[in-house]
Amino acid sequence: MPAPAANLLPYTLSLPTRQSAALVFGSPHSGADYPRVFTEASVLDEIALRSSEDAYVDRLLAGVAEHGAPLLAARYPRAYVDLNRAETELDPAVIHGLGRGVRSARVAAGLGVIPRVVSGGRAIYRGKMPLAEAEARIAAIWRPYHARLDRLLAETRAQFGRAVLIDVHSMPSEALSGLGAARPEIVLGDRHGKAASPAVTAAVAEAFRQEGFRVALNAPFAGAFISERYGLPEANRHVVQVEIDRSLYMEEASLRPRADFAQFVHRIDRVAARLCRAATPGQQLAAE
Repeated sequence: MPAPAANLLPYTLSLPTRQSAALVFGSPHSGADYPRVFTEASVLDEIALRSSEDAYVDRLLAGVAEHGAPLLAARYPRAYVDLNRAETELDPAVIHGLGRGVRSARVAAGLGVIPRVVSGGRAIYRGKMPLAEAEARIAAIWRPYHARLDRLLAETRAQFGRAVLIDVHSMPSEALSGLGAARPEIVLGDRHGKAASPAVTAAVAEAFRQEGFRVALNAPFAGAFISERYGLPEANRHVVQVEIDRSLYMEEASLRPRADFAQFVHRIDRVAARLCRAATPGQQLAAE
């Protein structure tokens, strides 16, 4: 299975005319460009393959550049290459030529950098792929995305003295089942204070609450590789992972936007505007 064309960037980048906020927005799981050779090699149909996709999150964030912050969004889907995993999280159950080294819990679950399964534990492939194929995907997609994200954060920190990554995802409503009527609509993850300072996380939570969202912290999602890699509060680099309940803006079974999708986009855009205002020099997210 060949890698994507070398002349096609594996991400889209929306830059403000002038960056005025110490923020970078990321959407690593909203990519929806499914290579034909990938879909043909999979045993799953289109809807099943897309079940792990954070569908439309990039569209929810489409206006952030107008508020003074860049947006980096994946082009290719999570089921093809998972940008929220380390490039070393390789799964010997789906890739030929790997030893029996220690595997992370994520890899053991089939959710490595080259996933073996989609949501519900459904296998993507009939068998294994060559190691060279996995390495080609990582070289073409994973490394360019992370190189660009690292550069964006470094440039933001150099300009403002700090950088805050708002790493945005969506969560299936079933992940919140059993929590009753007060279940959260937004779950923020800062790895229990390891990826962002309490003040930064609190400011992000307040921006969502002002828009009427019910917000929870670190449960059931506290942050994964991106939070681990880039969150370093002591070096003025913070990451807050944002999980949005998919049922608020899309029909989960069909993956179609809800009829009120445009109104929900406006709600998220108002949150982004608040965050950007709070992250301008002298404000709460820019100066603790």
